[in-house]
Amino acid sequence: MSVHALTDGWTVARRDLLHWVAQPATVVFGLVFPVMITLAFGYLFGGAVAVPPGAGYFDFLMPGMFGMTMLFGLGATMVAVSTDASKGVTDRFRSMPMAQSGVLIGRSIADMLFSAVLLAVMLGCGLAVGWRPTGGVGGALGAVGVLLLLRFALLWAGIYLGLAVKDPGAVVAVQTLEFPVGFLSNAFVAPDTMPGWLGAIAEWNPLSSTVAAARELFGNPGWGGDSWVAQHAVLMAVVWPVALTAVFFTLSVRAYQRLDR
Repeated sequence: MSVHALTDGWTVARRDLLHWVAQPATVVFGLVFPVMITLAFGYLFGGAVAVPPGAGYFDFLMPGMFGMTMLFGLGATMVAVSTDASKGVTDRFRSMPMAQSGVLIGRSIADMLFSAVLLAVMLGCGLAVGWRPTGGVGGALGAVGVLLLLRFALLWAGIYLGLAVKDPGAVVAVQTLEFPVGFLSNAFVAPDTMPGWLGAIAEWNPLSSTVAAARELFGNPGWGGDSWVAQHAVLMAVVWPVALTAVFFTLSVRAYQRLDR
């Protein structure tokens, strides 16, 4: 990756940052919505959900909400990329004397900046409702790292889907898949409570590995599990995003190169 590509990528990212300044309501809503969902789960449903013995509900819930927030960023990336492609913005960038990879790099920079701010807001929300990380500073930094690593992998999935799916109706249909993927995990309930085949799928969900790793690194209670993937959550929280990034980065580059065909 050349310095020229990084410079062009930052220029494209600054365009998105300027849009945030011009449309602060959209940014504020994007930051507040996950907080509202967290409060709803914690105060409306918390008393009815079984958690590991001796655990407070928010101590169990927050790592799951951190992971869900990273997952839901996929839809935002997809919408932004699809909108730029449908309105001809991407084509205008491609016609300029700039590194072709600059557009994709810029999108990834902007999304990761927003995701970092969003995760900071969610961490603040957790602290405000009584959640506490007890795994030390190193563990907390590791948990934040695996959460952002998952987001980095999913943003490339969002870029690819945004380039590949241009019909607004199809975009909405793909966005709805975030919910079953998110709930079919260990974020809110133990996979052991699901039918055997469904629980196995939930355990091998990349989100489950990240959430389990975050709980372990933050020092919060989790479900554990007897399966190999459950016992190696921190390892899989790295392996899954690296594998997803390798696949969707390659697909994104190819989809971007095919836009003019």
